[in-house]
Amino acid sequence: MTPSARLCPQCHHLLPKPHRIPLLQPQHARTASAITPATSLAQTTDSPPPTMRYPPTQPPSHRPPEYRKSQLHRQYTSLLRSTPLILIFQHNNLKSSEWVAIRRELTSALRKTDEQQALSSPLNFTPPLSESIKLQIITTSIFASALLVADYFKPATTNTTSPLSPPSQLDKTEQNEETYTHGLSRTAYTTTHPRKYTHPLRPLLHGPLALLTFPTISPTHLSTALRILAPQAPTFPAPSRRANPGYHDLTTQAGLQKLMLLGARVEGEVFDGEGVRWVGGLEGGMEGLRGRLVGLLGGVGVGLTGALEGVGRGLWGVVEGRRGMLEQEEKERERKEGGGDGT
Repeated sequence: MTPSARLCPQCHHLLPKPHRIPLLQPQHARTASAITPATSLAQTTDSPPPTMRYPPTQPPSHRPPEYRKSQLHRQYTSLLRSTPLILIFQHNNLKSSEWVAIRRELTSALRKTDEQQALSSPLNFTPPLSESIKLQIITTSIFASALLVADYFKPATTNTTSPLSPPSQLDKTEQNEETYTHGLSRTAYTTTHPRKYTHPLRPLLHGPLALLTFPTISPTHLSTALRILAPQAPTFPAPSRRANPGYHDLTTQAGLQKLMLLGARVEGEVFDGEGVRWVGGLEGGMEGLRGRLVGLLGGVGVGLTGALEGVGRGLWGVVEGRRGMLEQEEKERERKEGGGDGT
């Protein structure tokens, strides 16, 4: 093996230096650099907003969508927009066994109502509602926020500019987020936040609450639910022990004593306890309500027809009386003229 040669540090300057070839710039590159215009002042001071790219199934939101609170907010908003009748109850430390007993008795009573309706009107088929009527516990603060979005936030008529922050104070990302109009967007928050304390249901949204939701407005099923959850004699009496022995169990009665009816939301309108019982007391359900409305409109039509006929008869009498007076005066004038000619 040939030993490697070593040089002392003092002899490095004696070695020949390598020859370096300069790199030549291409002609087209020199020409392009010569004709490229300078950057304008506007381009250096104001840059275009960055392009925001979000998946279509998860647009940007004011509240983090991955949290359970956000999902509850979306669930409550959808429930309020799709449910025409909601009863609001306050519950005080009910046990799980008491909830099970109350739901059992409520479902059993509603099923009997569906069977009675099917037997009373076999030709007029209506789908059973007992499986769609739900009693559920809610988170009060999130439900209050979802109520504002459901009632006051209309994306078709809402301005995308935030009323709380002028556009000049928002950065580019926030301005782009303003174009989204879903229930968790910044636009929904800034539109509903100023009306936080003005909703008619606001005084009821305190403490632990539970909702009884109906897919349609059915006074018959509402009356059945009131007899189970909030009985009041004589209009909504509780079932007897012989007819429903499970309703009088100690567990069921202990749970019902901790439930209190606060009010209801019917087609976007707020009703108190008396208003709820008025809706549940409509005889014949929706058919009876339609019959009352038809009778009321028919009575108004009959009254209007009678009034017009009375006015016509009075006017006809006045005209006939005046014509008789004119005919009598004409006959007297002719008699006087005939008597004068004879003399």
